[in-house]
This record gives sequence, C-alpha cells and structure tokens, in this order.
Amino acid sequence: MHHANHYYGHSHVLARYCGLDDTDPPRLHGYLQHGWNIGDGLAPDHEYTPGVPSFLWSERTRRRAWSLGRRQGYVVGSPFAYLLAMNPLTDNDQREGTIWYPFHGWEGQHVVGDHDGLMAEIRRTEDGPVTVCLYWQEYRSAKLRQRYESAGFRVICHGYRGGWWKDLDPGFLHRQLAELRRHKRVASNRLCSAVFYGALAGCEPAVYGDPMHLENEKNAFGGQPRILREWAALHGPRVDPATAHRLAVDELGADRLLSPAELRRLLGWPMPASVPDAELTGVLTR
Repeated sequence: MHHANHYYGHSHVLARYCGLDDTDPPRLHGYLQHGWNIGDGLAPDHEYTPGVPSFLWSERTRRRAWSLGRRQGYVVGSPFAYLLAMNPLTDNDQREGTIWYPFHGWEGQHVVGDHDGLMAEIRRTEDGPVTVCLYWQEYRSAKLRQRYESAGFRVICHGYRGGWWKDLDPGFLHRQLAELRRHKRVASNRLCSAVFYGALAGCEPAVYGDPMHLENEKNAFGGQPRILREWAALHGPRVDPATAHRLAVDELGADRLLSPAELRRLLGWPMPASVPDAELTGVLTR
C-alpha cells in the first residue's frame, strides 16, 4: 500500500464503509487520491509504479488523468463523501459562525504570506465568531498560533496527516466533519478540499483574501490562474450555496459512491461469500 493512501485516515474511512476493521485497513491495491487537485488526482511529488490503478474522486479527474496517459483510473468518490453518507446531516445540527482554513504548506514547502493582513480581512468580512483551523505544520508554531488567538479567533487543528505509515490519525476526517457541521460558513484564501467538504456538509462557502504562496511554488496544470477561471463561481466573500453544493458533489464524486461490495472488489479487499454477484455488475468498467 502506498503510504499516502493512509493520509487523513482515508483508508480507515473506506474500511469502515466496507464493514472491515477500520483500525487496521487492508492493503489497498492502487493509489487513492488524497486531496482535491486540478491535475490527474495524484500528488506530483510522489513516484508511482506504471500500471498500478488509481482510485479517483470524480469523473472530471478521471478524464484529466486519461488525457495525461494514466489509463487505469477508476472513479470511486472521495472518502469524505463516504463519511458523510455514513453520518448524514440532520436538521438538529446547531450552526454558528465561520470555520476558516488558511492556505497551508507541507513538509517540503512552507507558506509565504501576510497573516496579519489576512486576519484583518477575515474580521472585516465575517459577522459571527470565527474558528481558524491551521494545518499541523502551522499549528505547531506557537508564535503563529498565538497571533491568530490574539486576534480573537478560536484556533484548532484537525490532527496530523500521517506519513510513511507513521503518526496515522484515523479520526482526522471525523473531527473535520464535526467542526464543519457546527459552522454556518466555511472559507479559505484558496479553493481547496476543505471548502468543497464544507459545501457538501451544508456550509456556505467563500474563497477570498491573499492567496499566499508556497516557497518555490510552480503553477502545475495551470495553477491559481486556471482555478480562478474554471471555478470563478466559488470565489468571493459571498458564494451561492446551491451552486457550490452542486460543484462539490461533482468534484468529490458524492454522486458516484460505490456500494460496499463494489468498493471491496475494486480495492482488492476481502469479500464475504454471501454477497450476490449482481451487486458487482459493472464495477470494473466504472
């Protein structure tokens, strides 16, 4: 199993959906997309073995992968969409304020930008209380964390992403969903997975503010300019919720979720002998 398949507890969520032990997911026979992107769904910094299938979130991503020569791509939907399907929204969800996700770096690149300017813009834009969710890399910087806290924000972190089969966090997406369900709005300074997650989970999304940048950032697959062109409807301090939800369904593959039997078969996971063959029809052609 490629270690990225465990990121954010993705393999654990899928194992639970399939009725397997979500504390120890089986080996996943392929590469699972672990974040929204505008390329082929796979991280450009990872090495991949030719011929190994890719399990992608959406049909749009599969088509892009096909055009780039990755022909063994299967649309399975995002792990977050499966988690939401297992924990559907209710009218009893008490929502207040905004959860804000500043653009973050990763182990190989840090973010460069004006956090003070961003905090001021958030304050000018948001009416209610604001929760700022920092990525683990920024959260462990006490100085940065305290700057956001001093500005009056509640500051949290959903957890560690995990990497190289260490520091795995099966509860990451569960905590993220719980936080999204308690907020009316979700926002970021760049269109990202969290914004789509929030839109799917009933939040009013927004993308505004200094987009910041990564050290030595490259505009792969068109970069920020392309995102601004293709997903213009999702940018701005006020975005139409119905449009955002429709786009989130498309990008997260929420309308393409497989049955547990189909997903087991496609991922190469164990299948109960009692599952009818009819449930598997068409799984290898998706």
